[in-house]
Amino acid sequence: NPHANGGLLLKDLKMPNFRDYAVDVPSPGSVKAADTGELGNFFRDVIKLNQDERNFRIFGPDEVLSNRLNAVFDVTRRQWNASIEANDEFLARDGRVMEILSEHLCEGWLEGYLLTGRHGLFTSYEAFIHIIDSMFNQHAKWLKITAELPWRKPIASLNYLLASHVWQQAHNGFTHQDPGFLDHVVNKKASIIRVYLPPDANCLLSVWDHCLRSRNYVNVVVAGKYQAPQWLTMNEAVAHCTEGIGVWDWASNDDGEPDVVMACCGDVPTLETLAAVTILRKHLPKLKIRVINVVDLMKLQPDEEHPHGLSDDDFDILFTEDKPIIFAFHGYPWLIHRLTYRRTNHENIHVRGYKEEGTITTTFDMMVLNQLDRFHLVLDVIKRVPHVGVNGATLKYMMEAKLVEHIEYINKNGIDMPEILNWKWS
Repeated sequence: NPHANGGLLLKDLKMPNFRDYAVDVPSPGSVKAADTGELGNFFRDVIKLNQDERNFRIFGPDEVLSNRLNAVFDVTRRQWNASIEANDEFLARDGRVMEILSEHLCEGWLEGYLLTGRHGLFTSYEAFIHIIDSMFNQHAKWLKITAELPWRKPIASLNYLLASHVWQQAHNGFTHQDPGFLDHVVNKKASIIRVYLPPDANCLLSVWDHCLRSRNYVNVVVAGKYQAPQWLTMNEAVAHCTEGIGVWDWASNDDGEPDVVMACCGDVPTLETLAAVTILRKHLPKLKIRVINVVDLMKLQPDEEHPHGLSDDDFDILFTEDKPIIFAFHGYPWLIHRLTYRRTNHENIHVRGYKEEGTITTTFDMMVLNQLDRFHLVLDVIKRVPHVGVNGATLKYMMEAKLVEHIEYINKNGIDMPEILNWKWS
């Protein structure tokens, strides 16, 4: 059936220039933006440019608005062929968004859409994408096998946008807090799987331009939806995303020989890492810190295991062969250990991430519950760097006192401390 060999029918999307949607970042952390809100503007114009071809759709279980992709409804509607009531929102007989509260149906729609030569993406709350684990499995296996068949032409990639993520579910609570889809995805064939955790909006735009142009991959992108500090200019973001991993020189002071490496992957872990760096710089000014940010998670694997992976030499240049590494990760900590267990300095990698602690609480308290907050990261550095001396001991007591102060403050006021809410990189 020629309609089922979608690669023969596939036409490239007409793509807007993602650089036109850049957030202006005069200096790191000087402005805030909602990452997926900025991305929504880009998706809006992808839809607009491809209206005539009618070959691009967004699928989701009633979460397009919740994930802040509001801008797409400036140019399209939710496709709805049943009756439309006066109080229905953004429904029409023709629309490029398909939403229904069934992750299984959305995944099936998108897979069928891709298999017949079109393009699309699935946006979901991070915790509930698990519902289609087995469907993802079969599509990834199908991509692996069909890549070996010369008559089966490449199709557009299966793209996931996971927003409303584990660190932004303080109001929904424990049931909505699960970053484990990443653990599931990385089990599949390295030639198929790509996982991205952009730290800000400009990086997110760069990543999605790549994803929508790609073929025969499964791209998983995790992004925040609330106002957050923006770190990189668009040019810096493109360079950073092209490499997938790199030292942030503006946040580092190691001069090529660090005392400690502070690595981060994910938008919220990046913020907490940088906040920890500001504390360390203030109280331990002689401590030499190297800050590494990871966008492309698969960079951590060896190059013989994944086509994006770093060679052992390149990994050692970044992470050193013998210095302590404090790694703040968006997901479950053991995933980082899985990806790096063969590396020279693996025994010195200490990972903080989600430890299945959650409730309805403040945003920062979610970090504290899982020991991924700035105060715990500072304590981790003090514990693992041997020569911090009396100043380190003083800072240790200060951080422990801050954790007590945090708990007392949120219990009394119901919001995070002003120094958390108003923190800026400096």
